[in-house]
Amino acid sequence: MNAAGDTKAASSLEVDISKIPMGGEIRVLIGGKPFFLRHRTPEEVAAAVNTDVAKLPDPESDEDRLVQLPDGTRNAAILITSGACTHLGCVPVGPAQGSVGDYGGWYCPCHGSHYDTSGRIRKGPAPSNLPVPDY
Repeated sequence: MNAAGDTKAASSLEVDISKIPMGGEIRVLIGGKPFFLRHRTPEEVAAAVNTDVAKLPDPESDEDRLVQLPDGTRNAAILITSGACTHLGCVPVGPAQGSVGDYGGWYCPCHGSHYDTSGRIRKGPAPSNLPVPDY
């Protein structure tokens, strides 16, 4: 049995990433779930790349968090993650709300989880990084 057309439409979305200002983000709902689309600055990319992965609670390199494009490259400036905190599912604040936490990414004020510019957990009770969806 295949999903109905309206069900498929609710679980996907096309977004023009050229509209995301550098250093900013947009937030979208797909299938009722929040996602963050962030246009990282060169400084934010450098901070993410230069992080000592071995010291992270959930070790993952920045490159591993970027989806490979059809041509085999990765666009380091654009990061897409789930918008649900991995602690209890709250929606963290970020550049759109004027608060990026201690590591320049996102901050969940409910219980104090801090994510970096790659969406990796750096501080607080969240057990893992913000998931990167398949797209």
